[in-house]
Amino acid sequence: MDNSSLAAIWLTCKLATLVTVLLLLIGAPIAWWLANTHSRLKGAVGAVVSLPLVLPPTVLGFYLLLVFGPHGFIGKAMDAMELQRLPFTFAGLVVASILYSLPFVVQPIQNAFEAIGKRPLEVAASLRATPWDAFFSVAVPLARPGFATAAILGFAHTVGEFGVVLMMGGNIPGKTQVLSVKIYDYVENGDYAQAHWLAGGMVLFSFIVLLLLYSRRQRSSWSR
Repeated sequence: MDNSSLAAIWLTCKLATLVTVLLLLIGAPIAWWLANTHSRLKGAVGAVVSLPLVLPPTVLGFYLLLVFGPHGFIGKAMDAMELQRLPFTFAGLVVASILYSLPFVVQPIQNAFEAIGKRPLEVAASLRATPWDAFFSVAVPLARPGFATAAILGFAHTVGEFGVVLMMGGNIPGKTQVLSVKIYDYVENGDYAQAHWLAGGMVLFSFIVLLLLYSRRQRSSWSR
């Protein structure tokens, strides 16, 4: 395995770790709101969050390029503030990955919050716990299995992304060239031996992730 492959692996792990942490911080409040709100906007917000599940990643990447590019409203705003544009940067990969992997984190946490029910929160309220205290001391601990599943899915999905990261980040070695793009690069150049090493590692990684998820579900079913 050459240095460029190792660099792609390191960049992918760094990206997936950072994105997973940010997704848990962003996704938990969204999941809590979706699990408890009676607002008419719940369906619309849920649909927006879940959109990457059905939207081709290249479509999402294309529109992110338009929005964050020199002619997009966010790109123009960043130019006005003399900030670096996000396309073809590591920060751009982070933003694109968060948007594309969001439903894989929000949905497991939302399901976990909904499974808790209202009773534990009502008991916490009767003990004069503030909503903030009830969330951190009651809801989050009870929803730990959902958080664990969300973290595994968010990390794995970020590692396996291709279309969004290629559109938003391009293929810059050491900067935006993640593992999936590196495999594509090897195949495009006819270096199938190196592609086999990386692709085989991805298959093994995916199997381990699925094994962890199914093992967790099996242990949960036995404990009931």
